[in-house]
Amino acid sequence: MKTKKNYVAAGLGLAQLVLLSGNALAQQEPVRNLNEVVVTATRSSKKQSEIGKVVRVISAETLSRSQGRSLPEVLNQVAGLTIGGNGNTPGDIKSVYLRGAAPGNTLILVDGIPMNDASGITGEYDISAIPVHQVERIEIVKGGNSTLYGSDAVAGVISIITKKGAGKLTASVLATGGSYETYKQVLGLNGNISQTSISFTASNLSSENFSTAAPGAGETNFDKDEFTQRSVNLNLGQQVSERLSLRAHIQANGNAAGLDNGAFADAYDYTYQKNSVIAGLGGKLNLGKGEFNFNMTHNAVKNLFDNQGSITDNRGQISQAEAGINYALTSFLELTSGLSYKRSATEQENPFSAPLFADNNIKSIFTSFFLKTGSGFNAELGGRVNDHSEFGENFTYTINPSYVIRDRYKLFVNISSAYHVPSLYQLFSEYGNLDLKPETSRTYEAGFDFDLLPQKLNVNLSYFDRKISDVIDFGQLSATRFGYINQNEQNDKGFETEISYKPADKLTIDAFYAYVNGEMTSPAGTAFNLYRRPKNTFGATAGLTISKSVLMSMSYKFTSSREDYYFDASFNQVSADLESYNMLDAYIQYQPVSKLTLFADVKNLLDENYREFEGYNTKGLNFNTGFRWEIR
Repeated sequence: MKTKKNYVAAGLGLAQLVLLSGNALAQQEPVRNLNEVVVTATRSSKKQSEIGKVVRVISAETLSRSQGRSLPEVLNQVAGLTIGGNGNTPGDIKSVYLRGAAPGNTLILVDGIPMNDASGITGEYDISAIPVHQVERIEIVKGGNSTLYGSDAVAGVISIITKKGAGKLTASVLATGGSYETYKQVLGLNGNISQTSISFTASNLSSENFSTAAPGAGETNFDKDEFTQRSVNLNLGQQVSERLSLRAHIQANGNAAGLDNGAFADAYDYTYQKNSVIAGLGGKLNLGKGEFNFNMTHNAVKNLFDNQGSITDNRGQISQAEAGINYALTSFLELTSGLSYKRSATEQENPFSAPLFADNNIKSIFTSFFLKTGSGFNAELGGRVNDHSEFGENFTYTINPSYVIRDRYKLFVNISSAYHVPSLYQLFSEYGNLDLKPETSRTYEAGFDFDLLPQKLNVNLSYFDRKISDVIDFGQLSATRFGYINQNEQNDKGFETEISYKPADKLTIDAFYAYVNGEMTSPAGTAFNLYRRPKNTFGATAGLTISKSVLMSMSYKFTSSREDYYFDASFNQVSADLESYNMLDAYIQYQPVSKLTLFADVKNLLDENYREFEGYNTKGLNFNTGFRWEIR
């Protein structure tokens, strides 16, 4: 507690310094509006007024005010999006719950490339592996989007766009320190040299943290579980000619963490190491009325668990290739079409079962037509055919009309299907089932998006109804064998409403309310709640530019009660109720000169004692402060 008070005192001291005068111009966050340009919704640049999907953007300005935060902490402020384990230790895998869907049903894209982890049980990608300082912009597209992006885009897509070289070559240094002995150092280089763009970052993050598991009744002094993350990211771009550009990237991450034995269960000498390398090459060819794009990537992951000498060594590799075209067929009709190939492979070894060596592949072709009449009516109609090496073919579709009045009032409807393929572990392990089918969904959406006062006030609402069939569960395969089966159905309904308001030039207020009601149903008719997923969430963020050099923001989020379960020492399933909680954060930034930024970030100001997973700890009041220095 003494250390915590020292951090808070240091933060208050920095805040006093910040409130003094300065002369650097701070960036101002614009109000969300229908003129905002997005890419992910249709695979080409379009204004929000032109598309009939729900797209939310985390801009470069917002990310620049998140220097002391992780990517899960930033995403947790989006309407309808809950990051399970967000408040737990950084070494815990974070679960993405978008509109009540299970983890693995939200597709993660990094620079347009689908991300998965072939070494895991479910194949879902851990977003905490991406350092937030590498990210330029994030677009969240809600609803079924498998037609354009393939497997996992059942609830939506989180598209992470990393920093690319731009402008004069500039070096930067970032350093932060805060609660739980958390420290981060980042070196960066960004800019252009003639026709070559460069963006490079190298970072080191370390934290002593706290115990992953929460002590049970009568237990104390669980050991602290440390965490380190080292990361290198390099993006290179080359303008080969007036029409042709090439881009190459490589990202290497190394994470290490101390672990515990589960809910309410401490562990000593239990460690985890994860190393991943993602490399790729892509290009764009300007065709006059459109463009041709291609990407090739390879993603290799190694997970090593060491529990007092008992070793689990899981490895996964995913190779992908995709080529596509965007082309204006006429003044009112645009074509988006492409081919993709993805091969996944894994090697998994542990002391308790036979080694697993497995691979599979999926091939796809997709086509989408986008109609823009010029009279306010726009529509997208698309389909995708997939051929999987294990379960064969499946098909998805999108029907997405919208209508905009006076470029300010948009109404939309979206009818779509999507799918989620079983992982290699679910297919080929000792619990595997080669008869598994993909989870499939259909989603109905409708809503409005109104710029009531251009550049001042935006109000929107969206309703969704989603049904997921053939949900993969763990059950009885035969009289003597248990494993993965297509067993359940999931039905979800809900809505989200958001307000973005700028009452004054220096003040922006964003607020949302999201409601999700859903359940899982077995063939016998037994209904199950959506564990760890709240029915009600409410949030608000206020950003204030105090002067040309000082800005601050306050963020609040309410999360309603949820149901959870855990396994006790005898492997019995125990039900638990997770109480509702309130999270209040504050951020302040000061630029004494244009090249230097000082910042302080205080999270959980109310010092809430809450649980995201039963039996696991969360952070209390915690503090982070630091600086960023640019060298030109």
